[in-house]
Amino acid sequence: MKTAVCPGSFDPITTGHLDLVERAAAIFDEVVVCVMVNAEKRPMFSLEERLALVRAAAAHLPNVRAAACAGLLADFARENGAAALVKGVRGCVDFDMEYQMAQINRSLCPALDTVLLPARPEHAHISSTMVREMLRHRQSLEGRMPPAAVEALLRIREGKV
Repeated sequence: MKTAVCPGSFDPITTGHLDLVERAAAIFDEVVVCVMVNAEKRPMFSLEERLALVRAAAAHLPNVRAAACAGLLADFARENGAAALVKGVRGCVDFDMEYQMAQINRSLCPALDTVLLPARPEHAHISSTMVREMLRHRQSLEGRMPPAAVEALLRIREGKV
């Protein structure tokens, strides 16, 4: 069984993230969406909330699960038996950064490959940063966050998660 890890902060999950997870789920037997803890970032959502949003968005994918990681991604991948990391790239800047990260992860875990999937044009402009700004200014999230994640977000705001 081939397992892949899709890492990110998912603060919050976007339609672009979900598209990447769906594409990875079609390629690999199991996909672990790894919600990363980055001490240098100040997330809008708690780790538990981000996990809830990912789980809601990916609930329709039977071979996908969400888990948290506060350590090194290469260690998480090794502990979960992953053969690959799956990352999305929106352009040249993303590619350059992800290429460097792939080399670092490969040096830490020689059996770990990185698969870079280009963002679909309809998702290339969407980022979690943009979605957070839209949330702050009470703008519509339609087409920017998966509908199931928006429903979970409303439950989070009502204190029901």
